[in-house]
Amino acid sequence: MDERQPVVVIGAGPVGLAAAAEIAERGLPVLVLEKGNTAASAVTEWGHVRLFSMWRDLVAPAAGRLLATTGWRRPADDGYPTGAEWVSAYLEPLAAALGERVRLGAEVTGVTRKGRDRVVDADRADRPFTLRVRGADGEEIVEARAVIDASGTWGSPNPLGGDGLPALGEGAAAGHITYRIPDLTEEARRSRHAGRTTAVVGRGHSALTALVALADLAEQEPGTRAVWVVRRDGIGDAFGGGANDQLAARGALGRKARRAVDSGHITVVTGFRIQRARVENGGVVLVGDDGRALEPVDEVVALTGFRPDLSFLSEIRLGLDTTLEAPVDLAPLIDPNVHSCGTVYPHGAAELSHPERDFYVAGMKSYGRAPTFLALTGYEQVRSIAAELAGDHSAAARVELVLPETGVCGGSGLFDASPVQEGEGCCGPSAVGTVDAERALPLA
Repeated sequence: MDERQPVVVIGAGPVGLAAAAEIAERGLPVLVLEKGNTAASAVTEWGHVRLFSMWRDLVAPAAGRLLATTGWRRPADDGYPTGAEWVSAYLEPLAAALGERVRLGAEVTGVTRKGRDRVVDADRADRPFTLRVRGADGEEIVEARAVIDASGTWGSPNPLGGDGLPALGEGAAAGHITYRIPDLTEEARRSRHAGRTTAVVGRGHSALTALVALADLAEQEPGTRAVWVVRRDGIGDAFGGGANDQLAARGALGRKARRAVDSGHITVVTGFRIQRARVENGGVVLVGDDGRALEPVDEVVALTGFRPDLSFLSEIRLGLDTTLEAPVDLAPLIDPNVHSCGTVYPHGAAELSHPERDFYVAGMKSYGRAPTFLALTGYEQVRSIAAELAGDHSAAARVELVLPETGVCGGSGLFDASPVQEGEGCCGPSAVGTVDAERALPLA
């Protein structure tokens, strides 16, 4: 393997850029390939959403050290930025500091070993990776000594269907459906909801954020209503742990959402698993798998989580858990069927490795379909991976995570379980390594 070849990082989001800073600090060549035309393009798309984490937890250590050499002014630790502020005050300056090591408008469409498909064993581990990259000037091949896929899951939202497949008619109703938290400060988006009825599907923090925004809009625009569609048989612990949530902004969101529901502007429908979306009289009728049909709504906001896109990794030997699509050794630590306020034990390169040597999936994508991730987790992941690739195995193994205790307990696998009584919180004081934060949005 040619040591002059770079470690290629797929994705210039928060974790991808943090990985590049860690690798560069280790003195290894690194190249970040970003599909979008700007760094952190996915974060920009939800720039109107405020994060739960304070600035102190949103700047990766190696990234902060690199930025310090440029005269960068670090934001006050106790502030809560929006996505747009995270980009402008940190992620864009970090990409600029990395310079030519970040290539924009470079979409990775395939990854393999040079001259070897996934079936061939012969001298496989000694061959470089090759990445098929599509840009404005066409396709090219980039060689790499190692690959870190930090491309996230933003481009792969889960569908409306309660069984994991798109609901019947979901495609035909696409003009009425969005899979993102609507930015109601944009006039075009606001007009689609003002004075109209919107169904919000999902029960995580993204759904709560949307409900709060729609309730606020209803106070300003008469006739604005929301229908909150929940798969579980009760709202349960959806409002979170309140004062017990050590991310104060996240606990505050739960309290705001509870007030929004109590305001009378929101109708709650529980135990409803969507099977069909039917366009009718200019609106959408949602039909459950039990045959129930809701009253027509004008718009549907589907906030049911995300899943990893593995299509461009078909020639890489991945070791994935069959349930979560997360690395085999990581999956038991984050499985929402087992963990409620579960403990995510310290993990790094060892738990994130695959049968394909020197290939890693990091960041949000490493959690597969588990709705549990914080930016701090990703920063620690890539610190460990960079140490491993640099041959510093003791540093790679020395992973320590102390994460805030969440206020939302059940993962998607528990939606049929008996809900926590309304008003109850599940979480006490924080413990080492605990995390069960909404992975959809905000991501930190």
